[in-house]
Amino acid sequence: MSRRLSHAHWGTFEANLKDGRIDSVSPFGHDSHPSALIQSVPSAVHAASRVAQPMVREGYLLRGPGDLSRRRGAEPFVAVSWEEALQLVSRQLRGVKEKHGNKAIFGGSYGWSSAGRINHARTLVHRFLYGFGGCVDQVTNYSWGAAAVLLPHIVGGIEAVAGPVTDWPSIIKNTKLMVLFGGAAEKNMLITTGGAGNHESPGWLKQAREAGVEFVSISPLKRDFSDWLGAEWLPIRPGADTALMLAFAHTLIVNERVDLAFLDRYTVGYGRFRDYVLGLTDGTPKSAAWASGLTGIDADRISGLALRMADARTMLSATWSLQRADHGEQPYWALIALAAMLGQVGLPGGGFGFGYGSINGMGTPRRPTSSPAMESGKNPLGLAIPVARMADLLLQPGRTIPFNGKKITFPDIKLVYWAGGNPFHHHQDINRLVEAWNRPETIIVHEVWWTATARQADIVLPATTTFERDDVGASPRDRFIVAMPQLIEPVGQARNDYDIFSDLAGRLGFQEQFTEGRDIRGWIEHAYDGCRSKARVHNVELPEFSKFWREGFVEVPSPEDDFILFGDFRADPMANPLRTPSGRIEIFSETIAGYGYDNCPGHPVWLPPKEWHSAKAAERFPLHMISNQPSTRLHSQLDDAKLSRASKIAGREPILINISDAAARGIQNGDTVRVFNDRGACLAGAVLSQDIMAGVVQLASGAWYHPEAYARPGALDLHGNPNMLTRDEGTSFLGQGPSAQSALVEIEKFAGDREPGHFQMPELH
Repeated sequence: MSRRLSHAHWGTFEANLKDGRIDSVSPFGHDSHPSALIQSVPSAVHAASRVAQPMVREGYLLRGPGDLSRRRGAEPFVAVSWEEALQLVSRQLRGVKEKHGNKAIFGGSYGWSSAGRINHARTLVHRFLYGFGGCVDQVTNYSWGAAAVLLPHIVGGIEAVAGPVTDWPSIIKNTKLMVLFGGAAEKNMLITTGGAGNHESPGWLKQAREAGVEFVSISPLKRDFSDWLGAEWLPIRPGADTALMLAFAHTLIVNERVDLAFLDRYTVGYGRFRDYVLGLTDGTPKSAAWASGLTGIDADRISGLALRMADARTMLSATWSLQRADHGEQPYWALIALAAMLGQVGLPGGGFGFGYGSINGMGTPRRPTSSPAMESGKNPLGLAIPVARMADLLLQPGRTIPFNGKKITFPDIKLVYWAGGNPFHHHQDINRLVEAWNRPETIIVHEVWWTATARQADIVLPATTTFERDDVGASPRDRFIVAMPQLIEPVGQARNDYDIFSDLAGRLGFQEQFTEGRDIRGWIEHAYDGCRSKARVHNVELPEFSKFWREGFVEVPSPEDDFILFGDFRADPMANPLRTPSGRIEIFSETIAGYGYDNCPGHPVWLPPKEWHSAKAAERFPLHMISNQPSTRLHSQLDDAKLSRASKIAGREPILINISDAAARGIQNGDTVRVFNDRGACLAGAVLSQDIMAGVVQLASGAWYHPEAYARPGALDLHGNPNMLTRDEGTSFLGQGPSAQSALVEIEKFAGDREPGHFQMPELH
């Protein structure tokens, strides 16, 4: 048995190779908190659900794009050679371009795909389609899409949500109180886009606790923090966080604990926000008593916590998931306003930062060096939609939507080219997505496994996993750069994405433009050398490529000084203005107000979600569903693997239910339950607990969508995918982000007899 180093989003590890297979894995010696997810690698790579050779849907192969039946997901697939498959793909691309233009091609790719930065599917599909003349692209993301649009208006950039944020050493030395909206779940800290050589976030949290930092977790889920953190838990109704923040602000105002000097020097628009909070503009003071009725939190606890924040050096944080809800811009904006009122923005250990509990590496000290990366180039078409409006694009050609002060008109998409990610995991309201996915004439997919995305395609090209090709892994939130040499031969007839696109580019006449004369190994060395050159600017000397590749990794040294978000701005706002129109924090934004959006006015406001406990729909669907990140996989990656399979209940995704809610419905631990609303239904396995608020249920995202019948609209999902139930509607006209966390459901004990059918292969001819 031989051992070789490799790397994934869930960490660096040593692969133990035997007889041409990955037999087992061992943690990387430099990882202080290795993730158990690495143990799923062998079973995922060698899963029976691998796409072994190029496949074409039978109806499409027989009738081509003129196949009006579009029985995607229901018809069998026919195996073809690579030559036949690539001829078919290139012919369809050329035909659509000639007849309809590049605006009829959707370059769909979303998801974490590979930790490798060179053979990175999303980058490569864009590089390929840009070289072909362009495509309809996507902007923002599902993780923090609303914030990506809001924050540049308010604080001049996305650093507060994407990083770097104030680092943990500064928090450990200076912070007395850390208030976490959405908690800081350890499961989230074991994954990082681009991978992690060392999972440092859990260790930093423990050091902060040992240093005496007090933590408050505001969440419907007690499990959003580990017991060892010793956090005070404030259970809150989902969707009510903005109301709570406004009540904190009200308490500070009426108790004269607002830092007016800070507001005067570093912000604009506080006066309008203050008048709103006091009720001078709408007749409703946003008091603790007012917020208590909305949040379910006692008014004295609300006002008491507000005063504790004013009495100590306080760091405010919110998880990325908080803004994935109806009016998701509001809690982020309100949190910034609250931090400004406390006057601690830019001070060591004070102010705010988003995502400390959302991903590994947020707050990890790191020099500002770049990571190796493939270059996608520029889209000649210059047309992109917000990522969460994908179903709208396909369903409503010609429709115009508002977005961040502009208008976007959807073109008529004839061909979807998808490589990397699983939209039948990420996107909301799957039944609507199925309808949308049926509109284009051609859907081409690169896929490793027979996911729903592959099953719903016309042409499926088998792609290699990270471990069947050379690459390099790195993350802007981690100090390691890791070589990723090919571990095993490709499974079946799988090919890496770069080679597939290079071959297609040759057939379509732009191979030299696509490859620039490099194979994949040439690109790895080129990207690493570029990273090495940029590192010298920051006095970091990386080894030559040959030495790096031979030794397997390089660790960038930690910075000497603590990083403080907005520290330079705090020190001298004239010399270091923010990239906002005023150069300051915009508590009131003239720009946003000028857009005239009633669902996102010019300052933070309380706007009740369309679906939450007080909505009309709650009379029929009284349970608020949280669809958070899973602990046994990354999104939908690794669902057909060891840890995720072991977590199922009778083959279905677990759903957490409060004991009282379960008793009222005659549900016992381990029962199969039907979770439903007007959008759809799925089956799940009941887990009863007191660690979740009454009236709330939690169903993790990422279970592979497997309907009872693919060809039947509204079919029951047998495996427990929460996006059968979530709303496909933008957060607001400003951000147009996903609003998955605003979803009401009902649950009942399921009396039928349905096999999970989770990893059932499609019929093959």
